[in-house]
This record gives sequence, C-alpha cells and structure tokens, in this order.
Amino acid sequence: MMHPSSEHSSAEPLRAKDTQQSGTPPPLTTAEIIAAGAELLTPFRADTNSLYLTSELNELGIEVVRKTIIGDEKERLALAIARGLQENRLVLVTGGLGPTEDDVTRPAAARALGVPLVRDPEQENIVRAWFDGRQTPMPERNLRQAEMLAGATALPNALGTAPGQYWEREGRVLVLLPGPPRELQPMWREQARPRLRERARAAGWLHRTLRLGELGESRVDEAAAPIYTQYPAITTTILTAQPGEIELHLRAPNVAGRAEQVAELADRLASALAGHLVSAHGESLERVVISALAARGQTLAVAESCTGGMAGERLTRVPGASQVFNGGIIAYTNSVKQEMLGVEKTILEREGAVSEACVRAMARGARRLHQPDWGLAITGIAGPAGGSPEKPVGTVWLGCAGPDDVLEVRARRFHGERERVRQAAVFSALWLLWQTLNGTM
Repeated sequence: MMHPSSEHSSAEPLRAKDTQQSGTPPPLTTAEIIAAGAELLTPFRADTNSLYLTSELNELGIEVVRKTIIGDEKERLALAIARGLQENRLVLVTGGLGPTEDDVTRPAAARALGVPLVRDPEQENIVRAWFDGRQTPMPERNLRQAEMLAGATALPNALGTAPGQYWEREGRVLVLLPGPPRELQPMWREQARPRLRERARAAGWLHRTLRLGELGESRVDEAAAPIYTQYPAITTTILTAQPGEIELHLRAPNVAGRAEQVAELADRLASALAGHLVSAHGESLERVVISALAARGQTLAVAESCTGGMAGERLTRVPGASQVFNGGIIAYTNSVKQEMLGVEKTILEREGAVSEACVRAMARGARRLHQPDWGLAITGIAGPAGGSPEKPVGTVWLGCAGPDDVLEVRARRFHGERERVRQAAVFSALWLLWQTLNGTM
C-alpha cells in the first residue's frame, strides 16, 4: 500500500513516450492492478477481483508485478495510477465507478493522466435507459457514470449502470473496471480482454502444480532446491495450501523449449518427493482418493467426531463422488458412538473417546453401518478446552478399516487454533486412506 508521506503532494500527469519509432506500440509485458474501495481495507470484504484478473493476464503473457488497495481517497488513487503507468505499460483499476461521492476512480484517473472528464451523451442515454427500463426514477448523481476520460473508449456494462473505460496513449494503457465481480468478469471477457490480447505477448505462461502431503515448507525446499535451482528460467514457489498440504508451483514464459523443461523439472521433483506426493498435476487429495476408489470399484464411508462432517463435505466437493462415497456419521457424543457405530461402553470408560481403541471401533462401525469397502474414522480434541496432560488439545486419532481386515490407525498431535486442528485432521485422515490404498504406509 502506498502512503502519502513517501509521495509528492499531487500526482504528476503521465508524460511517458513509449511508442516505437515504427509507430507500433510495444507489447504489454507487465501490469499493476489497483483495487479502489475503503471496504477492501476492512475485515469484511476481500479483493477477489485481483486474483481473477491476475490469472487472466497471465494467460495473455502479461505478468502482474504489483497489486495495491487504495481507499476512497482521490489523491492517493491518482498517485497510485500515475506511478503504475510510469513503471508499467498497463494498469487496471477495479471499483469506484459508482455514482456516489466516495466513488473517486474517474476523477482520480483524470488527475493522474492530466486529461479532463467529459460527459458522454451516448453513455448518458444508456444510464437513463437503464432506469427507464426498470420504471425507476433516476437520481441525477447517476449521470456521473457517463463522465469519460477524454480520449477513452467506453466498455459497455450489460449488468449495471457504470461503463468501464479503456484509455491508451503513447504505449500506455489504463483500464477502469467496475467493482462487483458479476459486472467485472463479463466486461473483462467481452470488452477489455480482446483489446489487450492484440497488445500482449500471445504465448502466455506455463504453469504446473505439484501437491504434497504432511511435509513442511522447509523440508520440501531442502529436497527440491538442489533440483529446481538447475532451472533458472522457471520460477518455483513453495506454498502452504492448507494444514498438512504443500503446493509446489512452477511457472515460466511459454517460449520454445520451455514446456519440455517444465515437464522435466516436474518429473524430477515428483520423483524426489514421491513419498509425500499427492498429485504431480495439481489435483486435490480428495479428488485423487475418489479417483483411486473408482478405479478399484470400491466405496467409502466416514465416521467423524471432532471434525463434525468436514471429511464428508470435502469428499463431496468432487463431482462424481456419489460413485464411491456411501455416506457418513457425525458421532460427536459418546452415546452416538455407542448406538450408531457400536463402540463398546467399556472402551469409552477405560480409554476414552480419543483413543486407539475407539477409532478402531469407529472405522469398523462405519463399514458395518454403510457397507462400504473402506471405513475412515476421526476422533480428537480440537480445543480450545478439553485437553489434559495425557491428551493435550490437538490430539487426534485416525483409523482406516478395509477389505481383508486391513486396519490402519495413526495418532497425531496438531498445533494451532480449533479450526486449524480440524482441517489438519481431515487432511491427515484422507492422507492415511490414500497411503493405505497405495500400500505406502
């Protein structure tokens, strides 16, 4: 985020000259995205537009080098736009195109570019027609949305009253887009993207994602760095996707020979990390589990205590899960564990609900109740209360019962807040099933 103390008190209008001597503007290779709106600086609204636009720009071969969120302050926004256009040939601004006093994107852009805002009669008629078609009186302030940057092209908005704007001069491009995603995305696809495609590096970018289970970032990097450093043209990023899961992202410009290099690097990394590999092509753990069961013609049921149905929910995110997922039981209390899953009362009294004996009985109970090939069980202490010195908060038992009396159990201790423990427990349970299916225990 930009702070006014580090900038001049007013934005300098764009004065860059980037048109090539031949008269053909240079290609757009880098971009900045600016999200305008005070609501994006609160805990209640996330900037999802930037994620969408980054993916879209990358497909055009344009690298996003900076994202900025600016509140409803015209001068700060003008400074950000001016700076962005001096450093990159493309800037996209989302939001702030509405009719109210705090919608300052249009005047801020005019200030940054050093051009006036001009009321466009055609856009004015479109705004009036929008209200007439709904038989609703139009507030006069809505005509602000018909104000265009001098020299800009209007980007029609089929789902709202605020048109976008496409402004280009001397090799630099500024695109103004509405904030609501339902308006922004069709405007981008139908209006802005076709214009930018002509100016972008058409080859785009290559992406490859490897997913890994139950291995920390530092250990992944320890194994992966000696390999990926041999490929300096490929950017390798290691991210924690969620508790228990690591993603290895490979990214490179799509130039001659690079696809083969990305594939080679991915294969080498997959081999080096084979014991923790979920997928070499980005599939989620739940998807690979369901695919593996479907390939075997087998089914699954779950019995959950501390996770309260999260494992079943995660499995049913996958289209086609009904082919292999029979159902589940949320056995949150001891009485349900006894009555529904057949956990013996003596087990609960002597060893407790969070124990190896209990999770064994739960996994077998899931098989008996729903008649699947595999029963997966989770029981634990998610916190923040309920722990003891013998069984601290974060203690979780996982069980997997299968054909031919296969029974695998595992005790884990997870750290963090309640939701993190629950998410980690679900991932580890699915990971236990995946390993059992593949005989890699």
